[in-house]
Amino acid sequence: MQKRDFSLHGAVDLGARAAAAKRQQERAERPAGAGGQYVFDVTDATFGSDVVERSMRVPVMVAFIVDKEPSCDALVGDLEKLVAEGAGSWLLARVDIEVNQQLQGYLQQMRVQRLPFVGVVVQGQMMPFLNSVPPEAELRAAVGELFAALKEQGLMGDLPPEEAEGGQPPLDPAHAAAEEALGRGDFEIAAEAFREVLAADPRDEVAKRRLALTELTIRVKGYDQERVGTDPLAAADVQLLQGDVEGAFDRLIAQVRATSGDDRNAVRLHLLLLFETLPADDPRVAKARRALQAALF
Repeated sequence: MQKRDFSLHGAVDLGARAAAAKRQQERAERPAGAGGQYVFDVTDATFGSDVVERSMRVPVMVAFIVDKEPSCDALVGDLEKLVAEGAGSWLLARVDIEVNQQLQGYLQQMRVQRLPFVGVVVQGQMMPFLNSVPPEAELRAAVGELFAALKEQGLMGDLPPEEAEGGQPPLDPAHAAAEEALGRGDFEIAAEAFREVLAADPRDEVAKRRLALTELTIRVKGYDQERVGTDPLAAADVQLLQGDVEGAFDRLIAQVRATSGDDRNAVRLHLLLLFETLPADDPRVAKARRALQAALF
């Protein structure tokens, strides 16, 4: 069978939605596959509670797929084997994008053009992981490297058995409106909702990071190729959103060294904005802060 290359436009053809919804129902009724209790399907309505909330305790890998498309099925099958081997150290969520179109907001945020796409949600923040279908051996190595890095950063949680079996605490109501808007792709509304959360509780670190990432997404959506090619601040924004965190930081630190006066201060402040998209104790942030101090003085 010839392998098809699905664009997002093709994946959400309205004529396919009824069939896709039926397949989703059939899938929900099938016995658990290779990943067992560590694999679950999520929808527009359940993404916040099933993925975002669980990610506060354990990383959740999210596969955005078209159900029954061979390349998507192959990738998910390999991921199910790996998550079973992980025995609860991480979880795998599947999203059929034909049915759950509101979740395209996350794909827009990651600047994804084609499926399958795999992101990893850690402490409420989605990061890009895969936008291809590698051989199983390469996938295994990539997953191992990813979770080794997260473990080094102290971001590998320990999911209670009852949650792995399907139960989970409700999503914090203070975050619900923001997460729902984010899933729909309503980034301005999501940003305002996160600001309201922070107005009520300025110490909410998750809301701070989610707001910073949402504001980053809004900025990037307004860039064109010319600006990204000529403006180092815009280029760093795109790099970070695409997952190249250290590359984005290094670009701006180099710009700090190359500028002076108001221009240097503008770069410094922009870099501080990007720091806010990550946990304060992220070692990449600590490293970049040291490099920034050295560049300034």
